Amino acid sequence: MDNCIFCKIAAGKIPSNTVYEDEDFRVILDLNQGMKGHMLILPKEHYENFYELPDELAAKAMILAKKLSLAARKAFEKAGTPLDGLNILQNNGEAAGQSVMHYHLHVLPRIKGDDPLFPLWSEAAMESGDMKALAESLKGALES
Repeated sequence: MDNCIFCKIAAGKIPSNTVYEDEDFRVILDLNQGMKGHMLILPKEHYENFYELPDELAAKAMILAKKLSLAARKAFEKAGTPLDGLNILQNNGEAAGQSVMHYHLHVLPRIKGDDPLFPLWSEAAMESGDMKALAESLKGALES
């Protein structure tokens, strides 16, 4: 879709801190890091929500979420901050908090002491250089 920001990001038309990319998905660090390492799994093809997502892509998204979760655990451990948990979140529809009408899956690394209650993040921005370094660290963990 021409006016969908996630379509533009997934197509590489808008710069992002890309952690992973294949023929179906682009994974980026969310600009509003709810918690450090907050990633978004974006299908490259536009689907407004979970209801529209083909079963095959839904399955691939969950497999990718697991792969990213293991990479996050490895990257955080290497940085000296082991992960204590993880949230995988998908807001489906406006009433559920979906603000961009392009299906996406949140992968949220968690550390003890994080507030376990919703809202999960307060949209605290990270410095651009820190975000780029974190994306590179996660990419490296995916490749190893």
